[in-house]
Amino acid sequence: MKSPSLRLPAPAKLNLTLRITGRRPDGYHDLQTVFQFVDVCDWLEFRADASGEIRLQTSLAGVPAERNLIVRAARLLKEYAGVAAGADIVLEKNLPMGGGLGGGSSNAATTLVALNRLWDLGLDRQTLMNLGLRLGADVPIFVFGEGAWAEGVGERLQVLELAEPWYVIVVPPCHVSTAEIFNAPDLTRDNDPITIADFLAGSHENHCLDAVVRRYPVVGEAMCVLGRYSRDVRLTGTGACVYSVHGSEEEAKAACDDLSRDWVAIVASGRNLSPLYEALNER
Repeated sequence: MKSPSLRLPAPAKLNLTLRITGRRPDGYHDLQTVFQFVDVCDWLEFRADASGEIRLQTSLAGVPAERNLIVRAARLLKEYAGVAAGADIVLEKNLPMGGGLGGGSSNAATTLVALNRLWDLGLDRQTLMNLGLRLGADVPIFVFGEGAWAEGVGERLQVLELAEPWYVIVVPPCHVSTAEIFNAPDLTRDNDPITIADFLAGSHENHCLDAVVRRYPVVGEAMCVLGRYSRDVRLTGTGACVYSVHGSEEEAKAACDDLSRDWVAIVASGRNLSPLYEALNER
């Protein structure tokens, strides 16, 4: 094994648009979305050993270890590669659960990338992305690690060079179930597709927004409040998190300071290269 341990970030993502263009026979939806990373992250520390066991030392309320995407990713990789080694994993959880920031998927991707290195497997990025898709539709983008236009269920990715603005992310006091929103009877599923040029020209809709706000009015309230500070306010994924776009760090921090009196608010910087790969490139 190359190194006994690695400590790496699992960054959040924002959906800069999210369109639903159809529903497949298997129940999954055809999407068009744009992913960008931000510099707000969970952190994971991995220590490889010869035990053959996968041990997650950090528990999450309401998430049994067997269902945790970190454990599932490690075991999937171990089984796929026929690895005898094991690993101890410690999670520093900073990203909200059920917020639409992709925390669990990002944790899974960082686990695949980290253990591929620690166990000296030499698997390429596409192989890790394919494994990640077996865990969830958002896992491949975190393995891919670059801002991207995405189609299919989110796994067909095309690198997209985006502006890297400052964001204020508000975390409403609710947990939105992605499955609930995608199964909502009032969700419109036959929206027209757009092109990348349409997105760059300002087509930033999130087709989940109406269904989310009907069920979680506090998300709509958060968007209204954010609208006092920016003309560009959006929902990421199925929420609950909403965000505003700002031209400078100073502007974003001033808005966040004001909002923080009544809301959980975070200042974040857009990143076209995932902080995961920034960290690996520094090693």
